[in-house]
Formats: sequence, C-alpha cells, structure tokens
Amino acid sequence: MPPSSEPNQLVAHLFRHEAGRMASVLTCMLGFDRLELAEDIVQDAMVQALHSWPFQGIPDNPRAWLYRVAKNKALDVVRRENLFRKISTELVYDQPPESVEAMVDQYFFEDDINDSQLRMLFACCDPSIAIESQVAMCLKILCGLSVREIAGAFLTSPDTIEKRLYRAREKIRTEGIRLEVPSGSQLPSRLNAVLKSLYLLFNEGYNSLHPDQLIRRDLCEEAMRLCLLLTQNPRTALPAVQALLALMCFQAARFDARTSETGAIVLLADQDRSRWNRDLIQKGHEYLNHSAEGDNLSEYHLEAGIAMLHCIAPSYETTDWPTVLHYYDLLLQHKPSPVVALHRAVAQANVEGPLNAILTVSKLSGLDTNHYYHAILGDLYERNSQPSIARQHYQRAQQLTSSAAEKELLTRKINRCMPDE
Repeated sequence: MPPSSEPNQLVAHLFRHEAGRMASVLTCMLGFDRLELAEDIVQDAMVQALHSWPFQGIPDNPRAWLYRVAKNKALDVVRRENLFRKISTELVYDQPPESVEAMVDQYFFEDDINDSQLRMLFACCDPSIAIESQVAMCLKILCGLSVREIAGAFLTSPDTIEKRLYRAREKIRTEGIRLEVPSGSQLPSRLNAVLKSLYLLFNEGYNSLHPDQLIRRDLCEEAMRLCLLLTQNPRTALPAVQALLALMCFQAARFDARTSETGAIVLLADQDRSRWNRDLIQKGHEYLNHSAEGDNLSEYHLEAGIAMLHCIAPSYETTDWPTVLHYYDLLLQHKPSPVVALHRAVAQANVEGPLNAILTVSKLSGLDTNHYYHAILGDLYERNSQPSIARQHYQRAQQLTSSAAEKELLTRKINRCMPDE
C-alpha cells in the first residue's frame, strides 16, 4: 500500500506554524552566529518526519516529536563542537551527559520557547536594521516562510530578499545586537520598532501587492500571532501593543466580506456585515479596552478606534462619521502622512460633503503616481456629480495599480461614469 499523503500535509502545516518557534529556540541556545545551523536543524527535523511518518505512522503528538528530534540534533551539535560554555558559563566540559542534556532541555519548556521568540523578534526588529529587512527577517526566521514566498509577497526577486536577509544578519553580528528583550528606558523605543514591523507585515497581507491575491491571510495571521505573543508577556504587554492587536482583530474580522465569490472587491459600503466575524470583533473590543489602561495615546489606538467604529455600525450610512473624522484629525497629528490624509478625506466627504474633501485632497502633493490617490479623487468627483473628471481619475488609477482585482473594480467604476449614448 502506498504511503498516505496526510503526513506530508501535516508536516507542511507544522513547518509553517512551528519552524519559527524551533529556530528561535535553537538560535537562542546556540548563539546568533549559528542561525543558519539552527535553521538547518529545523529543516532536518522536518525531513526526518517526511521520511518516517508515511511509513511508521503519525505520532500521537507530532509537535512534541519534532521538538524532540530538533533537541537531540542540537544536543549532538553541542557535544560535538564543545559549545557547553556558550550555553552556560557554569558548565564544565567534564560534566556528565545528563547535566548537559538538562541544560538543553530548559530551552524547550513552553515559557522558554515563547521567550526565545520574543528575543528573536526584538533582534530582527532592531532600529539599526532597515525596515524592509526587519520584515523579511521576521517572515523568514519567525514565520517559516521561504525566500521565494517572501519575494512573492513583496513583488521582488528572491535574490533581493537574500540580500536583505544577509545585510540584516551582518548588522546583528557587527553591531553586537543581543538576543534579549530590552528593559527599562530602552523598551519603549525598541518596542515601537517591533510594532512598526508587525504593522507593515499585517498591512501587506491586508492590502497585498500581489497582482492575483487581494488578501494574504497567512501574512496577517503571522503578524497577529507575533503581536499576541507580545501581549502574553508582562514586560511587553503595553497599551500600544494591545491597541495594535485590537486593530488587527477589527480588520481581520471583515476578511470574508471583502471579496465576492468570484474574487471581486466588495467595498466597505457594499459589504454584507452579517459575514463579519463577530468573535474577532469581540476580541478587538477586549484588546482595545486593555489598551486604555495607559496614559499614552498611540497611532494604533486611533486606528483601532476608527476600525472599531466601522465594525459596530449597522450600515455604512449610519457610521459615526464625525467621530471617525475627529480620530483622523488626531491621527494626522501623531502620524502626518499623505496616506492618512487620503483616508481622512473619505470621512470628511461623509461629514461635510465631497466638494470639501476634493479641495483637501487637491492640496496634497507628491501623490500623482499613487493609484489610491486617483481612486479616491475619482470617487469624490463621482459623488460630486462630475462623472467625466471622475472617469479620468479612475483610468489613471487603473494604469497605476498592479492588482487584477483593483483593475476590475476600477473598470466597473469607469463604466458607471461613461456618458449615456
């Protein structure tokens, strides 16, 4: 009888969910200069599972089986290369094998596994590393994505991603960045860098650059998993972290309603709100409530507040647009950017009318090559009963976007603005 395909599917699932955890543990144990070795050990454990499980059967606890294999392989390395002192300055080379094994075991306790991931997360997101390299490191080491998958997510070549990863690793080595969770006065600034990286990771999944994938749920889920990890540690469960996870929950709650059965984009105003995930919305409320326990108001608080107002509104028309606009005004003070100003214009149009929003957007500079800028202007001019100008902006937006779903949406809008014959 040929082997079942079920083990292969399970290994693929476990690799995506456990590879980052295992690599973090092994790197913290062996040292960051052995990162490639740690990743090789993880790969070897997965390959061993692929060779063993189809014929010997899936073990009762597949995850524990993988960790045991990885631990034994790491222990072999420790013994072979005399890495005892790197693991613990208290160990001496002539200690009995069971003492060495006990030292290795401690890295594989559940709390230590989570701590290792946090330490790796802060190392990957050190401010001295370029932001695009931070995200690539998180995806490669902590999320288990291949170089090819990362390149696909960011519409670039595998060679470019390899270079980003190499530069990041070299920066960690040359700068002496330590695998640790910072404390005291260092924590806020370091945590901000981590949150920015996770925000960008989630946003890439939420509004994917990929021409054929509007939503990359896998990227969003990994960003949420890592953010959840931060909330579960008392050192890092700060209000801004809670607010970011609240934002992610509110946004992820709308995934199923954002596209039709054919993959076409469904705009917020047209979404079937019964398809929104109420459990995620409830989670978002819980994290947002926790985020209010501090004194500082972060950009994540404001964005989460805006997302919350959308989630609780019975319809697009009954949304509390004045409060949404107020939150955008505050957000512009925290994070002045043309993108925030564009989003604010949508709220402004729903409060003051499209003409005032057009005047606001027209004052923004440097956005002529931004497809979202033209898409919003097209919408505003259409709402202001100026279909010919709206059509021009929709056509420009269509030229600028690489997303097939967005091109299809813009085609619908262009056709809607065509003059009657």
